[in-house]
Amino acid sequence: MTPSAVSQAIHEVADQFTVELARTQARLDECHRLRYEANHTDRRFLAGQNGLEYDAFDDHSEHVVLVSRHSGAVMGTARLVLPLLEAPDRSFPLQQVCTVKLPADMPIQTTADVSCFALRQDRSFNTSALMRLGLVQGLIRASHDIGLTHWCAIMEPSLLRLLGMTGLHFIPIGPLVDYRGPGQPCYNSIASILSGACRERPPVGEYLTDTSDPWTSRREPGDGSQATELRSQAI
Repeated sequence: MTPSAVSQAIHEVADQFTVELARTQARLDECHRLRYEANHTDRRFLAGQNGLEYDAFDDHSEHVVLVSRHSGAVMGTARLVLPLLEAPDRSFPLQQVCTVKLPADMPIQTTADVSCFALRQDRSFNTSALMRLGLVQGLIRASHDIGLTHWCAIMEPSLLRLLGMTGLHFIPIGPLVDYRGPGQPCYNSIASILSGACRERPPVGEYLTDTSDPWTSRREPGDGSQATELRSQAI
């Protein structure tokens, strides 16, 4: 895809969707419902109850949602599993299944586990890879608000390849593991992830650090430093 085509596609994502934090119980229920639909119904390997999919890690997670500007429906979700201060070695799904020692340069206290990507099919917009970028933007913004520096994850190899095509790179940690199917434990600093996007796919990097849309965050209203700080870290 040419740079101009990438820019146009990203413009369509921004035009059709907003990225939000799931702050209400109703929004959280929509996250869990979409996860159930995408994972339990389609793939049949996740458990759920009453049409909702969740696990113990949701209790200490931030959830991001991709919302249709036209219908108001939640079209995508992903989460950041946050570190447990009282039990840092039991914070993340990755820690339960990784067969090798975690990297010394992955500080648990400022790391989050990125997981539970789920997308609803939209017949008017059928580019799931770009919808996923919208969720990544939300994860980056939430991470910055919280003060996170690193991400870890257990990702399907196909998802890692898709992210790599947009300049978003993760560093493998050991071999593949069995976690809801084959997955690659991986990590990277958020600054390095953004640096790769800005260098390899400038339109993607610009979109991921764009905070022009309204956003419910922990920062005080009117604080415009977020995008500037993110871009400075990525350069």
